[in-house]
Formats: sequence, structure tokens, C-alpha cells
Amino acid sequence: MTQPADEHKIAAPAASVLVLAYQSGPTLARCLTALRGQTFANFELLLADNGSSDGAPQAAAAADASVRLIDNGANLGFAAGVNAAARASQGRWLALINPDAYAEPQWLERLMAAAGRYPDVRCFASRQLMEDDAGRLDGLGDVMSAVGFPFRGGYRGRDPGPLPDGEVFSACGGAMLIERDLFLEMGGFDERLFCYCEDVDLGYRLRLRGEPVLVIPEAVVRHVGSASSGGPRSEFAVFHGTRNRLWVFVKDTPTPLLWLTAPLHLAATLLLLARHALRGEIGAPWRGLVAGVRGLPMALAARREAQAERRVSSLEIARAMTWNPLDLLARRVVIRRWRPTRPAGS
Repeated sequence: MTQPADEHKIAAPAASVLVLAYQSGPTLARCLTALRGQTFANFELLLADNGSSDGAPQAAAAADASVRLIDNGANLGFAAGVNAAARASQGRWLALINPDAYAEPQWLERLMAAAGRYPDVRCFASRQLMEDDAGRLDGLGDVMSAVGFPFRGGYRGRDPGPLPDGEVFSACGGAMLIERDLFLEMGGFDERLFCYCEDVDLGYRLRLRGEPVLVIPEAVVRHVGSASSGGPRSEFAVFHGTRNRLWVFVKDTPTPLLWLTAPLHLAATLLLLARHALRGEIGAPWRGLVAGVRGLPMALAARREAQAERRVSSLEIARAMTWNPLDLLARRVVIRRWRPTRPAGS
């Protein structure tokens, strides 16, 4: 008897875990070991290499046949590197984790459970703890301040302990879950940003479309932080952060809010430049600002694309931000209560 053509097809995994490596040798092996120990096992593991010279991605793929190696051939940046892996993935959900982040055994299980628990939500953030001090946060969802400066909620602050799930402005790309079709439909991360703020930009664009982001505090990873770029205050990080922060502000802020907050954004930028100058670190932020200004024609063109997708009011966007300057200064956690519009299973 003739068998149906699709009888021997292998079912797609529920999730695709994406790890982007670039000179990640010291941490990559431990990251992959933690992923192999996940209590949720229905996932494929894609390891994308951005032209590393340390041989760590190749060694990891050779040692474990379950690892799919995506050779990007060069350093494409975080945005393009992850996008390439996402296009090669097969799962309904994409779980992104940095090569210097170590997932607790139930990390993916808890994110996937949340995806079932909240049918109206298609993007989730994790609780990130500092690897060198598990009592301190690396971030509990991303926050957008009214001045247009994003930050990881609670960064280097004390871990507040158990918290309910709640809504945040955006998810940190170092440990998040997003529906694959949604990610690809939106074009993934904006590759013009290269790296830094690309996750905030994605979250902002989700919010413009009315897509919420929930943080799942029980989904925990321990994060070393900027292991391949010299740390959060390296010249590389400061340059790209300064440039991209301006581009995201111009690109994604709805027009009424843009006019209202532009003076605040300018004042905050000048204050931050002065702070860098007092530390003798003016070179990288100044170059980043100059590059940002020179790239404004591109940012304005990207703005037309982003604003054309807006489905919610400026007031709704404003409500998702924090207007308390102390939140920005202290990098406080800002989580809002989530009210689903329909019950699970409906």
C-alpha cells in the first residue's frame, strides 16, 4: 500500500533556541551545557557563528550532533546574526539566549508554559541575574524612560525575589522568547543597528502594533554581560549604544511624543556627555553621537516604516513608559499588572 507523502516527515520542534557566538569561547561551552540540561526538551539548538576566530562554535558543533551550526562567515553584528539563525529555524517559538548567559534548568519550560498561559502574548522576557553575584539583577525586563533613554530594569540592583508575571516595555535580547512568525513578519531585529538597542527597537515596534511583552520572573538566567565586547562601558558598547539610542528615539517615538520629549532627550544626552567627559571617556560617546546625527536621514526613513505599522494611540505608548526620572537614575524595575483580554484555552 502506498504511504502518505508526509507520513515520514519529522515534526517541527516546539521551540528553536538561538545562540549567537562571536569570540565566545570562555563562556559558550557552559551556556550550551546549561541548555542541554533544560527540563523542556522539545527544542532544536541553533548556534550561529559571526566569524569567530577562537574555534569554539565549530568545536561545540563537532562535539554535539544536536547543535546546528549556522556559519555567518563574518561579524554581521547581533541583529543580522540572530536574524540569519531565525530564518533557518523550524520551531513555532524562538528562544534567544546570549552565549554568556547560563539558563537555569526550568528556564525554557517556564517560558513555554507562559506562552500557553497567555494566548494573547507573543513575546516574553526573563529574569536575568548577575553571574558574579546572584543576589543582584542583570535585568528584569527593559524599561523606556520618557526622555527616550532605555535601560534594563533593576540593573545591578538587589534581586527583589518572587514577583508575579507582568508587563514590561520590551524584552532583553539576551534571554527572551518570541513567536517565530511574528519575529520574521516584523523583519526581525533592525540590522542597521548592528548591535545594542536592537532589542529595545523590536520591543518598541511590537508596542506600536499593540503587541504586549510580559516578563516571567520564574524564568531565570545568570548573565556575565558583554563578554565579547569588553563590557558595558567599553568604547565599542558606548559608541553603538549612543548612536543607536538616538536612532531608536527618532525612528519609533510617535509624533506627538517626539515633539513633547525631544527637548528632554537632548538635555539628557548633553548631561550624559558631560558625565562621560568628567570621567575622561568623551571619545566614544562623542563619536557615537556624531554618527547618530549623520545617520538621521536613514533613521527618518526607518521612522516612516515603523510609524506606518502603528495601531495604538500615543497615549498608550506614553503609559507604557516611565515618567519618573528617579526610575531612570536608579534603573528601577518597572513592571505593570497584566490583564489578559481572553482566558487561556479560549
